[in-house]
This record gives sequence, structure tokens and C-alpha cells, in this order.
Amino acid sequence: MSTTGFVDNIAKITLSTPYAVGDVNVYLIKGDVLSLVDAGPLTDTAWAQLTGALASLGYSAGDIEQIILTHHHPDHAGMLQRFSESVKIVGHKYNQFWINRDEYFHQVYDRFFYELGLESGLPEAFLSAIPKFKSPLKYMGNRNLDDAIKEGDTLPGLSEWKVIETLGHAQSHLSFYRESDGVMIAGDHILAHISPNPIIEPPFDGGTERSKPLLQYNDSLKKLMHIPISSAYTGHGKEVEDVHALIPKRLVKQEERAEAVLGMLQGKQQTVFDICKLLFPSVYKKELGLTLSETIGQLDYLESIGSIRKEKQDNAYYYHA
Repeated sequence: MSTTGFVDNIAKITLSTPYAVGDVNVYLIKGDVLSLVDAGPLTDTAWAQLTGALASLGYSAGDIEQIILTHHHPDHAGMLQRFSESVKIVGHKYNQFWINRDEYFHQVYDRFFYELGLESGLPEAFLSAIPKFKSPLKYMGNRNLDDAIKEGDTLPGLSEWKVIETLGHAQSHLSFYRESDGVMIAGDHILAHISPNPIIEPPFDGGTERSKPLLQYNDSLKKLMHIPISSAYTGHGKEVEDVHALIPKRLVKQEERAEAVLGMLQGKQQTVFDICKLLFPSVYKKELGLTLSETIGQLDYLESIGSIRKEKQDNAYYYHA
């Protein structure tokens, strides 16, 4: 656990997580309402670290009036249920499906990923592993979303802060921008050391079309180029001081990855699973959900620029250059 103390009414608190990504950052913001941005994973270790950090800042968990979510992933939203019912939970409307998982959630989730597995050409042995995609949710409590916020809104009780929709890494992803000094709280949208994985999610709004998160992510990155950002507080790792210099590097790296996938498709037809095994030979079995998301993202990108086409044979899509 570490905390920076308050700088311009923001205190960064770093918590341990049980995930490969490592530590997560949450932020205490002073305003008309004492607010915590993100809450960390549902572990006793993270709770002890959070309450210890709050004490060092002169507060307790009972002093927090609202928790504002950058997105619904359990390393950011897992610990919500540890807080009093009087604490308001604020975020994108899609958080609700993930932070309060009812029978509808599980039906939609399981059906969506089974069908995606078939379309991706997964063998039967791998289809049976699909329920394990939900295993990270064991560090996610259950709580209702109280207030839904969207692009252009002002954060409740924090009138300086505006909401910017930054979809891609998650369908619920929001960033928060303070125009007076150009500071952004960017969640996992901007990270100093890695490019976040744009993760495929089921459409919970009754739609049948899946999102294309890598295309969304690229668009959300480009959107930030038109906003005068002085620095970005991130969900993991250190702050990013020159966001506008980092974004073109991220986009170039993305094109390079897509070019590598295009090379794998020259002269042959391949399923998503075929490409996934080539891209991630050492980890695809262990991290099937994440590696499929990354692979599908690259194929979506190549398809969007007209470099590849796909056709359905039986249940699976086959891609070719």
C-alpha cells in the first residue's frame, strides 16, 4: 500500500491485487462530496491497505460519500460491497450488469461466449473451459449502481470534473477531466507501461451485435488528442505526463501487431483460434478469454481497413487476406 498525500485535492492510493496486472491505483478526491474513484479488488489485503491509507490521510471508510467507477473490472470495482449502503455508487450504466450479477447476467454471458467460441473455431475441449472466463469475478462483490453518468456530465459534488466516455478496454469505461488544470483520471484507458487489452463483452442491452473493442479503443485514444491534457492519473503504474506523445506510439504499435497478424493469413484461411495459438503460443491455454479478445481485436481492425475478409463455414468464421 502507498499513498501520495493530497495534491490539488487528489490523493493516489495504491492497492495490491491478485491479478497478473499487479497493483491498482484508486483516488480520493476532496470536493463538495468526498469521493473515491475506483475501489480495488474484494480481498482482505486490499481492504486493510485502503483503510490504512485513508487513516494516514485523516479519513476512514465511513467518511467516503460516493465511489465513482472508471469501469467495472474487479480490480477496480470489486470492493464496493465493503462500503456502507449510504455510499453512492456512480458510473456508466453498463456497470450495473457486472457489479450486481443476477440470473440474466449469467444467461447472457454464458450464451454469448459459447456462440463466440463456436464462431472462433474452438475445439470442444476448449468450449468446456468457457465458464472459467468468469473466474476473475470471484474478487467482485455485489452492489447496485445508484447514479448513471455519461459523456459530458459533471461528476456529482465535483463540479470541476467532466465525464469523457473512453470505451474500448471496457464497455463501461469513463475518464474524468478537470479543465482548470488539464488533469485527467484515465482509469485503464491510458497506461504508461503497457497498452490495455480491449476486452470483448456480451451486449447486455438486448442487442445481438457484439462490440468491436479495439476499434472503440483506437477511436477513444484519438479523441483525447483534441483535449488539452496536462497529465493523466492511471489505473496502474505511474502518471503519464505527455499523453499526446504517448497516443501516436500506441497507435503505431497497434498497426505493427495487426501487420503481423496479416502476415499469418497470407495464402491460407485461418480461424480466430488458429491465429490465437500463433500469437500467444505459451499462454493461450491459461488465458483463453484475454487472448481471444486480443486476437479478435486485431482481426476486427484488419477487416475494418479492408485488408482481410471472413466467411462462415459450418459454425466458424474463416479469415483470409
